[in-house]
Amino acid sequence: MKHTIIKDVFFDLDHTLWDFDKNSELTFERILKRNHPTIETKVFIDKYVPINQACWKLYQYDKITHGELRYNRLKYSFDALNYAISDEEIETIAQEYIQRLPDNNHLFDGTFELLEYLNQKYRLHIITNGFAEVQYKKLTNSNIGSYFQTITNSEMAGVKKPNPVIFEYALDLAKANKESSIMIGDSLEADVEGALNAGFDAIFFNESKKQVEKGIKQVNHLLELKKYL
Repeated sequence: MKHTIIKDVFFDLDHTLWDFDKNSELTFERILKRNHPTIETKVFIDKYVPINQACWKLYQYDKITHGELRYNRLKYSFDALNYAISDEEIETIAQEYIQRLPDNNHLFDGTFELLEYLNQKYRLHIITNGFAEVQYKKLTNSNIGSYFQTITNSEMAGVKKPNPVIFEYALDLAKANKESSIMIGDSLEADVEGALNAGFDAIFFNESKKQVEKGIKQVNHLLELKKYL
């Protein structure tokens, strides 16, 4: 890849720049302490994280709705703990979680330094499957929103990553060409394969150091992106 031809850099937000796991845990800690103090946050999170990932995968491929995602991930987590809770209480937690989540704004190490560096050389953009209202709040509250020229979310595009349509939508919005664009994200399937299938180049943010196929560009820390860009 000739580094000089890249003009537009597209980022995923959650788990890539915005530290979703840390912020999510802090949000649940606050909610559970107040409403369900007998549940240890750590114990809940251990059940919730894989369940949430599985639910998001179903949502990504339109197997469940936005509402079902928000309900199911909580319902299944409480079931896994054998904790009796009403649908009404689950709905209250679901609402409060979405409301409170952007109050915590831990970013991955190096985020500001990287964005400052890239901002001098490229136009920066976001492509996210997250819910529009929440994602805008995260960007604003964490003080990184001003770095991005465009923000594409799945509600605007009508489809979710890895569907190539969302990448085409993002390109149109950014007035960018796929040949001079690159996607950076933490999901091999949604971000990397999705972008490559849409004709973009891509880099995998592999913070957890998973084994990946040879030939996939990857970094374990955001500042390592400087060797590619």
